[in-house]
Amino acid sequence: MRRRLPLSPFYSGDVTLTQLSRLMRARQISPRELIERTVRHIDQHNVTLNAFVVTCFDAAREAAVRSEQRFADGTAGPLEGLPLTIKDSIDVAGLPTCCGSRLFAAQHAARDATCTRLLREAGGIVIGKTNCPEFLMNYESDNHLIGRTNNPWNLERTAGGSSGGESAAIASFMSAGGMGSDGGGSIRWPAHACGIAGLKPTPGRVSAAGHIPRIAHPGGLLGVVGPMARTVEDLRTLFSVLAQYDTADPFSAPVPQRAADLAPFRTGSLRVGLMNGWYDTPVQEAIVEAVQKAGRALQSIGLVVEEFRPRGLERAPELWWFFFTRLGARPFLATVEDERDRLHWTGVELFDQALTEEEPTVSAVLANLAARDQLRISLLRQMETHRVLLLPAAGATAFPHRTRRWPTPKGEIGLHQAMEPLTPFNLFGMPALVLPFGFDGDGLPCGVQLVARPYDEELLLEVGVALEQARGLFPGPSGYEMAV
Repeated sequence: MRRRLPLSPFYSGDVTLTQLSRLMRARQISPRELIERTVRHIDQHNVTLNAFVVTCFDAAREAAVRSEQRFADGTAGPLEGLPLTIKDSIDVAGLPTCCGSRLFAAQHAARDATCTRLLREAGGIVIGKTNCPEFLMNYESDNHLIGRTNNPWNLERTAGGSSGGESAAIASFMSAGGMGSDGGGSIRWPAHACGIAGLKPTPGRVSAAGHIPRIAHPGGLLGVVGPMARTVEDLRTLFSVLAQYDTADPFSAPVPQRAADLAPFRTGSLRVGLMNGWYDTPVQEAIVEAVQKAGRALQSIGLVVEEFRPRGLERAPELWWFFFTRLGARPFLATVEDERDRLHWTGVELFDQALTEEEPTVSAVLANLAARDQLRISLLRQMETHRVLLLPAAGATAFPHRTRRWPTPKGEIGLHQAMEPLTPFNLFGMPALVLPFGFDGDGLPCGVQLVARPYDEELLLEVGVALEQARGLFPGPSGYEMAV
């Protein structure tokens, strides 16, 4: 007789996508049992968290039956039977891709996005789509479709954005993992806010085909899709499924997956550059402490950790803002001018800020592209000695909904300053991941960020797993026990 899975692992903070997979392969829980428990858990907790835009429980149950057959046949995939979620900006066949807006609510996807298809082919079971701000244009997930997503650590705090529904669902055990997207921190900031892990890959390393809006030039220089889960070990599993060449993505490159070069680990020669923030922009004290603690943990496992202050990159956040917001603000708002009264504040807040600045000229675009390239070259050269960077995941922890100023020991910071540790790596097209590494005085998680050179995800993930193991288990938010 199969031993029933005890309840405690589901809420002790140590059940992960990887461990759930092991339990199913050991026949300690079946895909149908896991899906049913997940459905009950969502029914119980989504009422207060409001993470899901739409669920597909009946289809998930049918998929679980097929997963059980594949386990019986010995053909189970690497994600077999695992309940996964997809951000509302990524296509799932037959479901709406609303991108947080009522303007797109009637649009249903004819086919899966490439990443959705790959997850399913690996045996993953999609249980629903998760919330985001309108047009993905905010660091809070709120809209006119379903309203605001709340943080499972504190309902009065944001779960982040734009992948805030995804982070809340994963942190509260309503999902084992899933897909987000990141053009300015939108995977990493919600992961930090909710105490989970998230990977922003190199553009094109994970196909973004089937994302709305389409990730192509010029926005594809900044934006990517990537996995989110409770641990970096889980991210590594998801990345192994997702990192495939796709002709439908104009940024995709035929870069084969490869084993990480572990020689620097064994010889103690891998050097990590530690930054307490982006130059001198203030960061909350608990986050700096988390970075310092992570640095000591990396030293304890044999890595060389040294202070790192990049030279000549001060303009990076300004250039990111130019390409992410200023360049497209007027053209986009012109397309929705007749619908202005139907737009949500999350969709226009950043655009309205951009309208107060001069309209970009062709010469400004060309000059800023050239400047971006030179800054990127400079950073990559400086990282020849430090192949990995360690720095804050943001300047503040999960903030109260709709607030825009927060205290630090060196003075208040605003929204743009708080995101400065994140946005340069969108500008430069570099892989970066976030994992939790502590708490602030209010009991909110503090994440740290690891960054590597383009197409070096394998090394980045190995360092992340090593840091995670040195940290030990990270607890989940209380009150989210999985119901029997």
